Amino acid sequence: MELDEYLERLRAGERVEGWSDLHRMMHGVSQEAIRICMEMNNAYHTPEELAALMAELTGRPVPEGFGLFPPFNSDCGKNIFLGRDVFINSGCKFQDQGGIYLGDRVFIGHNVVLATLNHDLNPVRRADMDPASVRIGDDVWIGANATVLPGVTIGNGAVVAAGAVVACDVPPLTVVGGVPARVIKQIEVEDGGVA
Repeated sequence: MELDEYLERLRAGERVEGWSDLHRMMHGVSQEAIRICMEMNNAYHTPEELAALMAELTGRPVPEGFGLFPPFNSDCGKNIFLGRDVFINSGCKFQDQGGIYLGDRVFIGHNVVLATLNHDLNPVRRADMDPASVRIGDDVWIGANATVLPGVTIGNGAVVAAGAVVACDVPPLTVVGGVPARVIKQIEVEDGGVA
């Protein structure tokens, strides 16, 4: 199986049966991501070098304004899509097999986990995985130690409070927090209105 076919199948949400050809491909793809992340995390790199390593990890050029404070970990890399002026703080973990899409001007706090795979609840099929993408809109801030679960979309301008576990979609221009995360308040825009 070619990489493009594999990535498309996961982006489409195709179930990955444990120990199948698709599962073996998943582990193979992970090895390259582990190698690149180890290189990224185990020595000092200039911002330009980090952008080049992220481009190698994702397989595409990194947009303007990208910033990263290592360490950073990914289990695939090729299913990460970055907008402009994205900043990822240290300790983040992107489980991107199912696709992670970051809009423009997204700020990701320390130790954030973005997860795109769920295991089957049935213990007999526990090795099976269901991919579902995480989509983060423009101008989103995700606080330290937050976890965003598979299939979640976070609307433009939203804020995820530190430590939140986000299991449901987040409306634009809202602050969510808690476990599970819930809307705490609306964000007022500069002209005094509320979206």
